[in-house]
Amino acid sequence: MSRKCKWLVTVFSVSLAALAVAAAGPGYHVTTTYKVGGDGGWDYLTADASARRLYISRGTHVIVLDLDSGKNVGDIPDTPGVHGIALAPDLGRGFTSNGREGTVTIFDINTLKPIGEKVKAGENPDAILYDPATKRVFTFNGRSADSTAIDAATGKVLGTIKLDGKPEFAASDAKGTVFVNIEDKSELTAIDPNKLEVKAKWPLTPCTEPSGLAIDRKNHRLFVGCDNKMMAVVDADSGKVLATPAIGEGVDATAYDDETGLAFASCGQDGVLTVVKQESPDKYSVAENVPTQKSARTMALDTKTHNVYTVAAKFGPRPAPTPQNPRGYPPILPDSFVVLVVSN
Repeated sequence: MSRKCKWLVTVFSVSLAALAVAAAGPGYHVTTTYKVGGDGGWDYLTADASARRLYISRGTHVIVLDLDSGKNVGDIPDTPGVHGIALAPDLGRGFTSNGREGTVTIFDINTLKPIGEKVKAGENPDAILYDPATKRVFTFNGRSADSTAIDAATGKVLGTIKLDGKPEFAASDAKGTVFVNIEDKSELTAIDPNKLEVKAKWPLTPCTEPSGLAIDRKNHRLFVGCDNKMMAVVDADSGKVLATPAIGEGVDATAYDDETGLAFASCGQDGVLTVVKQESPDKYSVAENVPTQKSARTMALDTKTHNVYTVAAKFGPRPAPTPQNPRGYPPILPDSFVVLVVSN
């Protein structure tokens, strides 16, 4: 074989190897399981990459774990029906949305101790967001279909923003716009966090029943987790749906990693974490579907390590509906609650 032919063969072989690595995806997989146990359901998780803490809502309280070891480092009690946790590191404060009593607990992020009295929000506050541009906290109230704006430094309620329907998750561009999914209308709403008014409402067709929401602030893109097994990628300036890569079933949270250009959707029904690659601001493809565990529907991204944290549990048989449990939710099996660390 001539020297030129050998060179061409080598180049071709290297190219094939590179293509094989690219086709294999980023290689995320469950690397660690933290056995947490305890009673009660759960909803959102929040990761504090700087302080190395993971906040997990557990029905009536919030457990706080060390991100790197899974060790329990504290607890925030008396948060009835807690859904979400928002952090304001610049103010040294954190906030929980207590759905059952329609309040917000303000706590010190260093000591985890409550600060002052609980703040009254709307009915069934679900998602909660800190907007660094205005230093305001927003609760998104499912039952009253509105958002409560709170001064993060003082805890004073500043006003209420009426919404079109049931709000789900929210995201901020940190420059003057807050976005929120309207689940029952399959819409996306843009809010002015200074004027406390709606700026725009956009249909998310073909996405239905949107839940999770994440943002790429650099490229002005939003990532919406949709009930009909797709991630809607939306232009944050126009509201136009640009792409709809397929995801697993049962999504409840999405995240976007600015450094890697990867978007994530945690899909509890299928027990997978769908990883979507941003090839360009307008082009997206599914990189991989990572097996997690059935019921792993919410998650948090650690922006320092690029790890994804999701939680799950095992369940007993579904009971017949009762007045106390009208939907017949199956019971969580004792001590089966875990945190799954997904790394590459």
